[in-house]
Amino acid sequence: MHEIARQAESDGVRFIDLQFTDIMGTIKSVTIPVAQLNGALERGVWFDGSSIQGFARIQESDMFLMPDPATYRVLPWTSPERRRARLLCDIKGPDGDPFLGDPRTALRRAVEYARQKGYAYQCGPELEFFLFKKGNGERVVPVPHDVGGYFDFSPKDEAQSIRADIVLALEQMGMKVEASHHEVAIGQHEIDFEYTDALTAADNAMTFKYTVKAIAATYGVYATFMPKPIFGINGSGMHTHQSLVDIKTGRNAFYKADDEYKLSPVAYGFIAGQLEHARALAGVVAPTVNSYKRLTPGYEAPVYICWAQINRSALIRIPRFTPGREEATRAELRFPDPSCNPYLAFAAMLRAGLDGIERGLQAPEPVNEDVFHFSPEDLASRGIKTLPGTLGEALEELEADSLLHDALGEHIMSAYLRAKRTEWEEYRIQVSQWELERYLETL
Repeated sequence: MHEIARQAESDGVRFIDLQFTDIMGTIKSVTIPVAQLNGALERGVWFDGSSIQGFARIQESDMFLMPDPATYRVLPWTSPERRRARLLCDIKGPDGDPFLGDPRTALRRAVEYARQKGYAYQCGPELEFFLFKKGNGERVVPVPHDVGGYFDFSPKDEAQSIRADIVLALEQMGMKVEASHHEVAIGQHEIDFEYTDALTAADNAMTFKYTVKAIAATYGVYATFMPKPIFGINGSGMHTHQSLVDIKTGRNAFYKADDEYKLSPVAYGFIAGQLEHARALAGVVAPTVNSYKRLTPGYEAPVYICWAQINRSALIRIPRFTPGREEATRAELRFPDPSCNPYLAFAAMLRAGLDGIERGLQAPEPVNEDVFHFSPEDLASRGIKTLPGTLGEALEELEADSLLHDALGEHIMSAYLRAKRTEWEEYRIQVSQWELERYLETL
């Protein structure tokens, strides 16, 4: 019997959820009785890939889920008599080769590319989310669950209890939570977890999202990772802290003691690469129509393509250096949001940064002033460009970026662009309530 099967038996698990994500980042699952776990670990589990968006055509639909034993976790909110555990899976074709449309495999490829260059990629994503009440008939309405603000605390606040239960569930699933707090907007929250290697960080991000939703549901409220659910208040981001480890030395490749910002040439090249590809990256890290409602001036979300140390309006922020914590030197990319597929986002971000290192790109001067107050002339004089203003614009940039095509692979890129263009076109032709109120009686 496989070690994981023995562990599941000891844990009283009755069912196993074999989880994977489609290209859009939606969690999919095939559930098997625990008695079938040994066979699944040895041979995989067949499924029909033609029904998963972006995976395969009817004539080439046979695929296999290969569970990753390291990702075995019991789902703590399931009842004892129906106790379930999950295993994250890689997707294989009938010949046993990795499936090119698997987002987790795409990130594995990018990580391996970095390894061949001598680096390991470390990430720490911070996913913000909202808790909303449910309306009549269980309809979800964007009514915040609380009236708290940034770092607010009340011992009788039910949102505090929800966050506490989420933290406990995450810890039971093996994730190391570092902090949890109320965010800036009413009803908005953040729970930060351990900085780790990119694949584990992406796995953790997916685990985090469905755990938050599951625990919120037990309180009769709804959790959403929609980037901008309410007009006029802050949206939800997925700020991602990043660094490279030099594999030979085991040291942080971003740190240099005698630099003003304690950054090495490797760090500057990485920053330059992400700035160079920022407009195309937007199509992956800010992947929905709604993402671009968040990326507007005035709500602490970046719009301008620049970097800084103390300026949170910049696209990339370098947290202040703390003496004795050289290994914590990192670059925070601030425009990803939690609607993205973290496997694809981290793969694209990594390859963009490495491209800057490989090509010897020079990072521009940092912009430590509030860029939101710059005039168009100021922006032009400093060569500061802006992110795309819409999903449609971002997709044009993404399609034209050959490096990101290589990072994600043509199978994923083709399916992704096709699906996202459909989303953009459906949105573009809608007649909104705003238009009716603005034009119906005046024109």
